[in-house]
Amino acid sequence: MPTLLLIEGFRFFFYSNEGSEPPHVHVEYGDGTAKFWLQPVALVEVYDMKQQTLRQARLLVEQHQAAFLEKWNEYFSS
Repeated sequence: MPTLLLIEGFRFFFYSNEGSEPPHVHVEYGDGTAKFWLQPVALVEVYDMKQQTLRQARLLVEQHQAAFLEKWNEYFSS
């Protein structure tokens, strides 16, 4: 489960067995989790995350989208 970014209490990662799905990132903050597609950025699922925290997570995904896609492609194309 490669961690892509730790910032502002958020942890962004993907699971190593998810290469058959479209590029996406999981995010954890406290006990909450969410999953975002990366092309285009879209919320897929959310569990126990407040709306304000979810908005911040989405902004961070949008800001780091290119880096997340690059890491996804590097990991799953090897």
